[in-house]
Amino acid sequence: MWRDAALVAGKDLRVELRSRVTSNQVVPFALLVLLLFGFGLDADRPVLDRATPGLYWLAVLFSALLAVQRSFALEEADGNRDALRLSGLSPAGVVLGKVLGVAGQLLVLQAVLLVGVAVLYGTRIEGVALLVATCLAATAGLASAGCLFAALAAGLRVRDTLLPLLLLPVLAPVLLAATRAFDDALGVVGVDGWAWVNLLVVFAVVYVSLALLLAPVLLEEG
Repeated sequence: MWRDAALVAGKDLRVELRSRVTSNQVVPFALLVLLLFGFGLDADRPVLDRATPGLYWLAVLFSALLAVQRSFALEEADGNRDALRLSGLSPAGVVLGKVLGVAGQLLVLQAVLLVGVAVLYGTRIEGVALLVATCLAATAGLASAGCLFAALAAGLRVRDTLLPLLLLPVLAPVLLAATRAFDDALGVVGVDGWAWVNLLVVFAVVYVSLALLLAPVLLEEG
């Protein structure tokens, strides 16, 4: 499974590196979201400071929708999804590879957005270890849940509009927990950020487990 996952993740990441969709479209979109939030709240600086963790993760969430849609749209062209089914690769390995590919893109995006909030909002990081742990746990949850529902919606004519409706309610707990952990990491509110990271780990384990267990069904021909 891990070998197959590495093959699929490597393939997806090579496609993104060559097409530069993430760097030329997704990253500018996320930075634009941060910039617009900043314009909307800059008149009330204390509110902007308190809202920075939530605005950061909203930008990540919107970008994650684009990333997972892009990841599974690649398999709809030229019968690639049928080729995956006939390739002999483990279904769990294929889905895990998709998760790893999306997670890699999201981690790069988050690093860029951290620079963005530091420059645009003047945000200071007070807990580096907490911040890194939050990003890793939240990324695992976002990528696994995103790939799970993107695979369910793949092949449908309304997948572009259906996916956000399915995915956003499921990711709401991840958004909340990541925001609260960042409140502590950025020194916005005095909360126990590590308790929220533990909750993020639980969500990540549940979503990854569901994606792997349902992998044979997700890759069946509709």
